[in-house]
Amino acid sequence: MNLNLLRHFRVLGVILFFGVGLNGPTQAAATRAPNIVFFLIDDWGWTDGAGFGSALYETPHIDRLAAQGMKFTQAYAACTVCSPTRAALLTGKYPARLHITDWIAGHNRPYAKLKIPDWTRQLPLEEKTIAEELKSHGYATGIFGKWHLGGPKFYPEYQGFDVNVGGCDRGQPGAYFPPYGVVNIKDERPGEFLTDRLTRDACAFMEANRDRPFFVYLPHYAVHTPLAGKAAVIEKYKQKIAAGKFIHTNAVYAALVESIDDSVGEVMRKLAELKLDENTIIVLTADNGGLSGSVGAQGWRPGPTRNDPLRLGKGSAYEGGVRVPLVVKWPGVVKSGAVHAAPVTSVDYFPTLLEMATAAPAAGVDGESIVPLLKGVEKLKRAAIFWHYPHYHPGGATPYSAVRAGDWKLIHYFEDDRVELYDLKNDLGEKNDLTAAEPQRVAVLRAQLDAWRKNVGAQMPTSNPAYDEARKWAGDAPAPAAKKK
Repeated sequence: MNLNLLRHFRVLGVILFFGVGLNGPTQAAATRAPNIVFFLIDDWGWTDGAGFGSALYETPHIDRLAAQGMKFTQAYAACTVCSPTRAALLTGKYPARLHITDWIAGHNRPYAKLKIPDWTRQLPLEEKTIAEELKSHGYATGIFGKWHLGGPKFYPEYQGFDVNVGGCDRGQPGAYFPPYGVVNIKDERPGEFLTDRLTRDACAFMEANRDRPFFVYLPHYAVHTPLAGKAAVIEKYKQKIAAGKFIHTNAVYAALVESIDDSVGEVMRKLAELKLDENTIIVLTADNGGLSGSVGAQGWRPGPTRNDPLRLGKGSAYEGGVRVPLVVKWPGVVKSGAVHAAPVTSVDYFPTLLEMATAAPAAGVDGESIVPLLKGVEKLKRAAIFWHYPHYHPGGATPYSAVRAGDWKLIHYFEDDRVELYDLKNDLGEKNDLTAAEPQRVAVLRAQLDAWRKNVGAQMPTSNPAYDEARKWAGDAPAPAAKKK
């Protein structure tokens, strides 16, 4: 090992982990399996990028990535909040099957109409993650960022990751400038931005493992609150907002989005420097919709972004809560600048990455590989995708399940057994409920949704004897202790 590189890793405090690539078998770059870099952006809305519809946010590197790969216009998160989506991504299983159905530790609404089920508050070690699968095929594996799937006994190093920088039980950082308040991040450099820090460590990992296939999981804490940005970037957006009229109007949030774009650009630059860019797959997506607002004792409060033309955002049953950006770059396979409209969702990434890396199909998962879409096929084999959220969220959700089949989406609310039906092709903003006009379609979709819930063992809420409508959203009590498994 190069002496300077060795000193660098000692400073990082992760020499034993980062050096994994130097001790393993090497493969010729021309014949080895492709490297994989997976960006998961926290709370990143469907239009939170220049190439996705925002006139304010500047994302040139993300736009360049999309120009080199395929952009999906109907990509979905597996849940309207983060932890369930992360579990689904890593395992290929629906949150309802895993019983990880809310952000950990979740909200507890003691006076709501329904009592939430006894759900699971960590990713069980028995579940096989994509990191474990890829590691078994010779990949070096590293996570750089947010985990949020349980306490210390359930951290990434026990779930297939050789290197863990920043992955813990926290759902957000204490701050974006040091001290970050995140365990597993050492050597905090004064003034360094958290997004840059995670990117720096990810790039060091790629360099250390340049002679073997690697899986870099970069689940950034950005763009989750607490909002922060670099002063000069914030000022740039303040001036831009003052000079024009925009749907998005939060300069600090815009700066935080730009930090993600910087990360994408730096990773692409590093891959090119290492001459690995032509053998590296890059996936960029989000864990749920953008934070458009929340409801509480004081009523509705606007959030830092908007998801127009989608309805609402994070924590809601509508498209703004679950539709997210998705870009996939796969050199030599995906046609540059391609755009695909097929619905895909978080459970699809496990079988997709496995097929990309090994050409082997995944077993025992709910997702379907999207490799055929990446190669130009129009649609997948499955008939529908599903959501199940038996919880309350200040983003507006009350306990519900939903199904999307073709262009149709049905939402089933549990409080009053009510359904809503939308034709997403002609009503993207979900303004026109067609339940009364389409009774037969409602019956078919409701039966399909009921059968799916039974198949995955979805947990259902129950009647709450302490129900008080006036206090439904107020007085959020501490969540119960985590269920042990």
